[in-house]
Amino acid sequence: MEGTALQFDVVIERDEEGIYVASVPQLPGCHTDAASLDELMGEIREAIELCLEVQGRKPAALEFIGIHRVTIAA
Repeated sequence: MEGTALQFDVVIERDEEGIYVASVPQLPGCHTDAASLDELMGEIREAIELCLEVQGRKPAALEFIGIHRVTIAA
């Protein structure tokens, strides 16, 4: 995959302790966390590279449409 630029959508959330959590929908199981957004972006970039290396194949091409919040009774 060297020489080819791949783009990924990254979902970023913050947990109850204030830690940022990033996940990549195109790469199931690819996620990481960090104390700051700057640190998180470096960590998720590294996680993506590792996930691609382990999978040994090009990820599925998914078009990002959006995120919707759904409310249910608790």
